[in-house]
Amino acid sequence: MYDPTQLRTFLAVAQTLSFTQAARRLGLRQSTVSQHVRRLEDAAGRQLFSRDTHSVELTEDGEAMLGFARRLLEVHEQAAAFFSGTRVRGRLRFGASEDFVLTRLPEILEGFRYDHPEVDLELTVELSGTLHEQLADGKLDLVLAKRRPEDPRGTLVWQDDLVWIGAERLRLDADRPVPLIAYPPPGITRARALQALERQGREWRIVCTSGSLNGLIAAARAGLGVMAHSRRLIPPGLFRLPDRAGLPELGKVDFVLVHGRRPTAAQGAANALAAAVLAGGERLRRRGG
Repeated sequence: MYDPTQLRTFLAVAQTLSFTQAARRLGLRQSTVSQHVRRLEDAAGRQLFSRDTHSVELTEDGEAMLGFARRLLEVHEQAAAFFSGTRVRGRLRFGASEDFVLTRLPEILEGFRYDHPEVDLELTVELSGTLHEQLADGKLDLVLAKRRPEDPRGTLVWQDDLVWIGAERLRLDADRPVPLIAYPPPGITRARALQALERQGREWRIVCTSGSLNGLIAAARAGLGVMAHSRRLIPPGLFRLPDRAGLPELGKVDFVLVHGRRPTAAQGAANALAAAVLAGGERLRRRGG
């Protein structure tokens, strides 16, 4: 009833909320992406997206289709692997940025290990900048992290706004340097925050540095200062600072999957995990529980 190709296209649009970005991710023309979605909507007899010239949003039926599409594709891929006789195996070195510590990424990895028991998965959790460096050095096979501005590589998982967050009671004094909570270099959000403040001509001072997201959260909850963070991944107990705080816009950030430049024995396992992450991408925007 539901074509796997159309389901994959639907997931790409649902995760990026953009027909253009979905087409780029899938290597298709935008007209083909629109055709796939229209045929899936015809098969379901429901409208899955509400769209105009400015935005794309999932309808209530589209939200329901997310779960069905993911499960249908998982079963389809399991059946294809079983009957083709191909088994993904080998050692896979996977790096995920600190941003995903509090999300449902562990559920995706658990499902991957269940589906591919012969893959020896090694997980590294680090700063996005550090993961990109390790990937370039051949120390990792696949990375899920923020995209570096100077590096166009990577398959887009989703795009988000970077925002300033802090404790609810925090108040900033316009006449004093901005108290900044940040990852150490080469943290990507750190660099973006400093660049934005310097463009605005706003003075700043580092009040907390930690390579651990939990360390940064603890400092922010204590009211020590502000930090730049993905809007969809704001941790519990922290809040987006209002515009009246006077802090500069931080722009958008891309979360991407990047493969190593050189083919390795782990290529098949890396491709399988990348497919699992993309299929379950909407779960990455939710906190684990």
